[in-house]
Amino acid sequence: MATGRRPSGALEQEVLAALWAAGGPLTPAAVQEQVGGGLAYTTVKTILDRLHDKKMLTRVREGKAFAYTPVVEQADLAAEAMRAALEGSTDRPAVLSKFLGEISPDDAAMIRELLGDSP
Repeated sequence: MATGRRPSGALEQEVLAALWAAGGPLTPAAVQEQVGGGLAYTTVKTILDRLHDKKMLTRVREGKAFAYTPVVEQADLAAEAMRAALEGSTDRPAVLSKFLGEISPDDAAMIRELLGDSP
């Protein structure tokens, strides 16, 4: 039976995506508006506090609230997730093969370029 709950970490990802897209500090109310989905203010505030505690956000006082800014780049976070998935596997070649077999031709060309290989 579906619970309608987001996967673990999905809320943090949504909040970070809103902050990255903003290009500047956002208050919890502004993040709540950007994320949408009927999230309670307290839920958004809790996620922001957790991300701040993890040193992924900085915050400055803005009136009665704090305004939050990410200190991690989206690419860094994605690369870390990819590394963790690979390191958590017992069959690295299978994981890499599956990943590379499912990427677009443009992404494959970019990987070849980054590795210094010619097409």
